[in-house]
Amino acid sequence: MGSIVQSTTCLHWKNSLQFLYPSQNVISQEKTQSRTRTAAISTENLSTKGEETAGMISRRKAIASGVALVSSAAFGFPGDGIAVVKQGLLAGRVPGLSEPNEQGWRTYTRPEDKSGGHGVGWSPIIPYKFSVPEDWDEVPVSIADLGGTEIDLRFASPKEGRLSVIVAPVLRFADDIGDNATIERIGTPEKVINAFGPEVIGENVEGKVLSSEVAEHSGRKYYQFELEPPHVLITATAAGNRLYLFNVTGKGLQWKKHYKDLKRIADSFRVV
Repeated sequence: MGSIVQSTTCLHWKNSLQFLYPSQNVISQEKTQSRTRTAAISTENLSTKGEETAGMISRRKAIASGVALVSSAAFGFPGDGIAVVKQGLLAGRVPGLSEPNEQGWRTYTRPEDKSGGHGVGWSPIIPYKFSVPEDWDEVPVSIADLGGTEIDLRFASPKEGRLSVIVAPVLRFADDIGDNATIERIGTPEKVINAFGPEVIGENVEGKVLSSEVAEHSGRKYYQFELEPPHVLITATAAGNRLYLFNVTGKGLQWKKHYKDLKRIADSFRVV
Protein backbone atom coordinates (compact mmCIF):
# COMPACT_ATOMS: atom_id res chain seq x y z
CA MET A 1 0.00 0.00 0.00
CA GLY A 2 1.34 3.32 -0.90
CA SER A 3 1.84 6.00 1.70
CA ILE A 4 -0.09 9.25 1.50
CA VAL A 5 2.15 12.20 0.84
CA GLN A 6 1.01 15.44 2.43
CA SER A 7 2.60 18.85 2.01
CA THR A 8 1.33 21.99 3.65
CA THR A 9 2.53 25.33 2.50
CA CYS A 10 2.27 28.00 5.13
CA LEU A 11 3.17 31.47 3.89
CA HIS A 12 3.35 34.43 6.20
CA TRP A 13 2.78 37.76 4.55
CA LYS A 14 4.26 40.96 6.04
CA ASN A 15 1.61 43.19 4.53
CA SER A 16 -1.15 43.35 1.94
CA LEU A 17 1.26 44.42 -0.78
CA GLN A 18 3.21 41.20 -0.38
CA PHE A 19 -0.08 39.25 -0.53
CA LEU A 20 -1.00 40.81 -3.86
CA TYR A 21 2.51 40.75 -5.29
CA PRO A 22 4.47 37.81 -3.87
CA SER A 23 8.20 37.89 -4.28
CA GLN A 24 9.99 35.79 -6.87
CA ASN A 25 11.46 33.71 -4.04
CA VAL A 26 7.96 32.72 -2.87
CA ILE A 27 6.86 31.83 -6.41
CA SER A 28 10.02 29.78 -6.85
CA GLN A 29 9.36 27.96 -3.57
CA GLU A 30 5.78 27.14 -4.59
CA LYS A 31 6.92 25.76 -7.95
CA THR A 32 9.59 23.66 -6.23
CA GLN A 33 7.03 22.29 -3.73
CA SER A 34 4.60 21.52 -6.54
CA ARG A 35 7.26 19.60 -8.44
CA THR A 36 8.15 17.71 -5.21
CA ARG A 37 4.52 16.70 -4.64
CA THR A 38 4.17 15.55 -8.26
CA ALA A 39 7.36 13.51 -8.04
CA ALA A 40 6.25 11.91 -4.76
CA ILE A 41 2.88 10.88 -6.20
CA SER A 42 4.55 9.45 -9.32
CA THR A 43 6.96 7.46 -7.15
CA GLU A 44 4.02 6.14 -5.09
CA ASN A 45 2.17 4.99 -8.21
CA LEU A 46 5.26 3.26 -9.58
CA SER A 47 5.82 1.57 -6.21
CA THR A 48 2.21 0.30 -6.09
CA LYS A 49 2.41 -1.07 -9.64
CA GLY A 50 5.71 -2.69 -8.82
CA GLU A 51 4.23 -4.41 -5.78
CA GLU A 52 1.29 -5.74 -7.80
CA THR A 53 3.60 -7.04 -10.54
CA ALA A 54 5.92 -8.64 -7.99
CA GLY A 55 2.95 -10.38 -6.36
CA MET A 56 1.79 -11.84 -9.66
CA ILE A 57 5.28 -13.08 -10.51
CA SER A 58 5.76 -14.63 -7.07
CA ARG A 59 2.49 -16.52 -7.34
CA ARG A 60 3.30 -17.80 -10.82
CA LYS A 61 6.70 -19.04 -9.65
CA ALA A 62 5.18 -20.64 -6.58
CA ILE A 63 2.50 -22.59 -8.41
CA ALA A 64 4.97 -23.64 -11.11
CA SER A 65 7.64 -24.90 -8.74
CA GLY A 66 5.67 -25.83 -5.62
CA VAL A 67 7.77 -23.43 -3.56
CA ALA A 68 6.02 -21.76 -0.65
CA LEU A 69 4.58 -18.28 -1.14
CA VAL A 70 4.28 -16.20 2.02
CA SER A 71 1.92 -13.24 2.27
CA SER A 72 -0.69 -11.82 4.66
CA ALA A 73 -2.59 -14.48 6.55
CA ALA A 74 -6.26 -14.99 5.82
CA PHE A 75 -6.83 -15.42 9.55
CA GLY A 76 -5.37 -11.99 10.27
CA PHE A 77 -8.34 -10.68 12.21
CA PRO A 78 -7.77 -7.19 13.65
CA GLY A 79 -8.10 -8.67 17.15
CA ASP A 80 -9.51 -11.47 19.22
CA GLY A 81 -12.25 -9.20 20.50
CA ILE A 82 -13.68 -8.46 17.05
CA ALA A 83 -17.43 -8.00 17.11
CA VAL A 84 -19.53 -10.58 15.33
CA VAL A 85 -22.23 -8.86 13.28
CA LYS A 86 -25.67 -10.39 13.08
CA GLN A 87 -27.04 -10.85 9.58
CA GLY A 88 -28.60 -7.73 8.22
CA LEU A 89 -28.68 -5.40 5.25
CA LEU A 90 -25.24 -3.92 5.81
CA ALA A 91 -23.33 -2.03 3.12
CA GLY A 92 -21.71 -4.41 0.65
CA ARG A 93 -23.22 -7.55 2.18
CA VAL A 94 -26.44 -9.46 1.64
CA PRO A 95 -27.65 -12.09 4.11
CA GLY A 96 -27.22 -15.63 2.81
CA LEU A 97 -27.93 -17.80 5.86
CA SER A 98 -30.77 -20.29 5.98
CA GLU A 99 -32.89 -21.01 9.00
CA PRO A 100 -31.44 -23.64 11.38
CA ASN A 101 -32.20 -27.25 10.53
CA GLU A 102 -33.22 -29.93 13.05
CA GLN A 103 -29.62 -30.18 14.26
CA GLY A 104 -29.28 -26.43 14.70
CA TRP A 105 -27.03 -25.97 11.65
CA ARG A 106 -27.50 -23.26 9.04
CA THR A 107 -26.33 -23.16 5.42
CA TYR A 108 -24.72 -20.04 3.99
CA THR A 109 -25.00 -19.55 0.23
CA ARG A 110 -23.20 -16.60 -1.33
CA PRO A 111 -25.97 -14.39 -2.78
CA GLU A 112 -25.67 -13.75 -6.51
CA ASP A 113 -26.16 -10.01 -5.93
CA LYS A 114 -23.57 -9.81 -3.15
CA SER A 115 -21.08 -7.05 -3.85
CA GLY A 116 -17.49 -8.01 -4.47
CA GLY A 117 -15.36 -9.25 -7.31
CA HIS A 118 -12.09 -8.06 -8.75
CA GLY A 119 -12.93 -4.99 -10.81
CA VAL A 120 -14.15 -4.23 -14.30
CA GLY A 121 -13.79 -7.06 -16.79
CA TRP A 122 -14.12 -9.92 -14.33
CA SER A 123 -17.04 -12.31 -14.51
CA PRO A 124 -19.33 -12.62 -11.48
CA ILE A 125 -18.11 -14.90 -8.69
CA ILE A 126 -19.70 -18.34 -8.95
CA PRO A 127 -21.60 -18.85 -5.66
CA TYR A 128 -20.39 -21.20 -2.96
CA LYS A 129 -22.02 -22.61 0.15
CA PHE A 130 -21.14 -24.18 3.50
CA SER A 131 -22.82 -25.11 6.78
CA VAL A 132 -22.17 -23.78 10.28
CA PRO A 133 -23.71 -24.24 13.74
CA GLU A 134 -26.33 -21.73 14.79
CA ASP A 135 -24.01 -19.45 16.81
CA TRP A 136 -21.72 -18.68 13.84
CA ASP A 137 -22.22 -15.28 12.18
CA GLU A 138 -20.70 -13.20 9.43
CA VAL A 139 -17.88 -10.82 10.31
CA PRO A 140 -17.42 -7.64 8.21
CA VAL A 141 -14.52 -7.66 5.78
CA SER A 142 -12.77 -4.30 5.61
CA ILE A 143 -10.94 -2.87 2.58
CA ALA A 144 -7.98 -2.67 4.94
CA ASP A 145 -8.32 -6.34 5.86
CA LEU A 146 -5.03 -7.93 6.92
CA GLY A 147 -5.77 -10.86 4.61
CA GLY A 148 -5.87 -8.68 1.49
CA THR A 149 -8.50 -7.84 -1.10
CA GLU A 150 -9.16 -11.48 -2.00
CA ILE A 151 -10.89 -12.23 1.31
CA ASP A 152 -14.50 -12.59 0.15
CA LEU A 153 -16.09 -13.60 3.45
CA ARG A 154 -15.43 -14.18 7.15
CA PHE A 155 -17.50 -16.00 9.78
CA ALA A 156 -16.79 -16.49 13.47
CA SER A 157 -18.10 -18.08 16.63
CA PRO A 158 -16.89 -16.85 20.04
CA LYS A 159 -17.10 -20.43 21.29
CA GLU A 160 -15.77 -22.55 18.42
CA GLY A 161 -13.49 -20.63 16.05
CA ARG A 162 -13.52 -18.74 12.76
CA LEU A 163 -13.38 -19.19 9.01
CA SER A 164 -12.56 -17.25 5.88
CA VAL A 165 -13.12 -17.64 2.14
CA ILE A 166 -10.46 -16.50 -0.33
CA VAL A 167 -11.54 -16.08 -3.96
CA ALA A 168 -8.60 -15.33 -6.24
CA PRO A 169 -8.56 -14.83 -10.05
CA VAL A 170 -6.52 -17.61 -11.66
CA LEU A 171 -4.97 -15.15 -14.12
CA ARG A 172 -2.94 -13.77 -11.25
CA PHE A 173 -0.85 -16.92 -11.18
CA ALA A 174 -1.44 -18.68 -14.53
CA ASP A 175 -2.10 -17.59 -18.12
CA ASP A 176 -3.26 -20.80 -19.77
CA ILE A 177 -6.12 -22.02 -17.55
CA GLY A 178 -8.91 -19.96 -19.11
CA ASP A 179 -12.46 -19.46 -17.84
CA ASN A 180 -13.20 -23.06 -16.93
CA ALA A 181 -10.57 -23.72 -14.28
CA THR A 182 -10.24 -26.92 -12.29
CA ILE A 183 -8.07 -27.44 -9.23
CA GLU A 184 -6.24 -30.24 -11.08
CA ARG A 185 -5.13 -27.83 -13.81
CA ILE A 186 -3.84 -25.37 -11.23
CA GLY A 187 -1.60 -28.01 -9.68
CA THR A 188 -1.19 -31.12 -7.58
CA PRO A 189 -2.28 -31.04 -3.92
CA GLU A 190 1.35 -30.60 -2.87
CA LYS A 191 1.90 -27.63 -5.19
CA VAL A 192 -1.38 -25.97 -4.20
CA ILE A 193 -0.78 -26.19 -0.45
CA ASN A 194 2.85 -25.08 -0.77
CA ALA A 195 1.86 -22.09 -2.90
CA PHE A 196 -1.32 -21.00 -1.15
CA GLY A 197 -1.13 -22.41 2.36
CA PRO A 198 1.11 -19.51 3.43
CA GLU A 199 -1.62 -17.09 2.33
CA VAL A 200 -3.84 -18.67 4.95
CA ILE A 201 -1.47 -19.09 7.91
CA GLY A 202 1.08 -16.35 7.12
CA GLU A 203 4.10 -18.65 7.16
CA ASN A 204 5.74 -21.54 5.32
CA VAL A 205 3.72 -24.78 5.49
CA GLU A 206 6.71 -27.10 5.34
CA GLY A 207 6.39 -29.77 8.04
CA LYS A 208 2.92 -28.55 9.05
CA VAL A 209 0.68 -30.60 6.71
CA LEU A 210 -0.78 -33.43 8.80
CA SER A 211 -3.05 -34.81 6.08
CA SER A 212 -3.99 -34.29 2.43
CA GLU A 213 -7.02 -35.76 0.68
CA VAL A 214 -8.82 -35.39 -2.65
CA ALA A 215 -12.63 -35.47 -2.64
CA GLU A 216 -15.07 -35.21 -5.53
CA HIS A 217 -18.59 -33.78 -5.39
CA SER A 218 -20.87 -33.34 -8.43
CA GLY A 219 -17.90 -33.79 -10.75
CA ARG A 220 -15.73 -31.12 -9.07
CA LYS A 221 -12.58 -32.04 -7.15
CA TYR A 222 -11.64 -30.53 -3.81
CA TYR A 223 -8.24 -30.70 -2.12
CA GLN A 224 -8.57 -30.99 1.64
CA PHE A 225 -5.70 -30.33 4.05
CA GLU A 226 -5.18 -30.30 7.79
CA LEU A 227 -2.28 -28.22 9.14
CA GLU A 228 -0.72 -27.95 12.58
CA PRO A 229 0.53 -25.61 13.96
CA PRO A 230 -1.51 -23.49 13.72
CA HIS A 231 -4.63 -25.65 13.76
CA VAL A 232 -6.36 -25.09 10.41
CA LEU A 233 -8.43 -27.01 7.86
CA ILE A 234 -8.12 -25.81 4.24
CA THR A 235 -10.34 -26.82 1.33
CA ALA A 236 -9.21 -25.74 -2.15
CA THR A 237 -11.06 -25.93 -5.46
CA ALA A 238 -11.54 -23.92 -8.65
CA ALA A 239 -14.48 -22.81 -10.79
CA GLY A 240 -14.92 -20.37 -13.66
CA ASN A 241 -11.77 -18.27 -13.65
CA ARG A 242 -11.16 -18.32 -9.88
CA LEU A 243 -9.48 -20.34 -7.16
CA TYR A 244 -11.40 -20.86 -3.90
CA LEU A 245 -9.73 -21.42 -0.51
CA PHE A 246 -12.04 -22.24 2.40
CA ASN A 247 -10.22 -22.03 5.71
CA VAL A 248 -11.45 -23.09 9.17
CA THR A 249 -9.46 -22.63 12.37
CA GLY A 250 -9.71 -22.48 16.15
CA LYS A 251 -7.49 -21.78 19.11
CA GLY A 252 -6.03 -24.63 21.16
CA LEU A 253 -8.98 -25.23 23.48
CA GLN A 254 -11.54 -24.50 20.73
CA TRP A 255 -9.80 -26.97 18.46
CA LYS A 256 -9.74 -29.66 21.13
CA LYS A 257 -13.37 -29.25 22.22
CA HIS A 258 -14.97 -28.54 18.84
CA TYR A 259 -12.79 -30.33 16.29
CA LYS A 260 -15.69 -32.47 15.10
CA ASP A 261 -17.79 -29.39 14.29
CA LEU A 262 -14.85 -27.57 12.67
CA LYS A 263 -14.16 -30.61 10.47
CA ARG A 264 -17.81 -30.83 9.51
CA ILE A 265 -17.76 -27.14 8.51
CA ALA A 266 -14.66 -27.65 6.39
CA ASP A 267 -16.10 -30.73 4.66
CA SER A 268 -19.35 -28.90 3.84
CA PHE A 269 -17.80 -26.38 1.44
CA ARG A 270 -19.11 -26.57 -2.14
CA VAL A 271 -19.06 -24.35 -5.22
CA VAL A 272 -22.62 -24.40 -6.56
